[in-house]
Amino acid sequence: MAKLLARAGIASRREVERMIEDGRVTLNGEVVKTPATLLSSLHGVAVDGKPVAQPAATRLFLFHKPSGCLTTERDPRGRATIYDRLPADLPRVMPIGRLDMTTEGLLLLTTDGEFKRQMELPATGVPRTYRARAFGDISQAQLEDLIDGIEIDGMRYGAINANLERRTGRNQWIEMTLTEGKNREVRRVLEHLGLEVSRLIRTSYGPFNLGQLAPSAVEEVKEHDLNFFRKSLTNAKG
Repeated sequence: MAKLLARAGIASRREVERMIEDGRVTLNGEVVKTPATLLSSLHGVAVDGKPVAQPAATRLFLFHKPSGCLTTERDPRGRATIYDRLPADLPRVMPIGRLDMTTEGLLLLTTDGEFKRQMELPATGVPRTYRARAFGDISQAQLEDLIDGIEIDGMRYGAINANLERRTGRNQWIEMTLTEGKNREVRRVLEHLGLEVSRLIRTSYGPFNLGQLAPSAVEEVKEHDLNFFRKSLTNAKG
């Protein structure tokens, strides 16, 4: 049931499980006790008393997240979130992964909680590329060593393909591609190398690129391109 509700875009699977624990989900008028309840469809299922529609086709959007907003729905401290920047006519969407408050660039948004979960699994290994503006001294040779991964304060980070793009004095732009996307990974790795990151932009996630998308702008991925990408994920797993 949790999987079907996530697929229907009600919320992420984890959030759906919390809804069920809180007694907010019913089946034919009876409160559902466990997210592991087996169903072939959502017929008769309601959340907060409202019947749940059958899942629509998965949709995926590219969003140029500006600096200064959080990747969350609500903030207890009242800070701006991505939902304050999104167009009012957008369907209910969930972010795939997160970008820090001061990190800019490409954030994928989907209507499908199960697709979100699949994309966030470390085993899926979809590459993400970032451009970082950093101050300090670094060589291309030091960056190339990151291809073997690095351990920082007991945390192991996998292979990172890093290249020095251009340098002006002690300021430089560095491009980094990784597949794990652990919390604050790019910043932690560069700070560990003695650099001070002043700007961080995610430029791509899998085959999807930021391109010329303006800050706070949204663009929907064509259904054909989304289906092709999802098939590639399935083939990679198989």
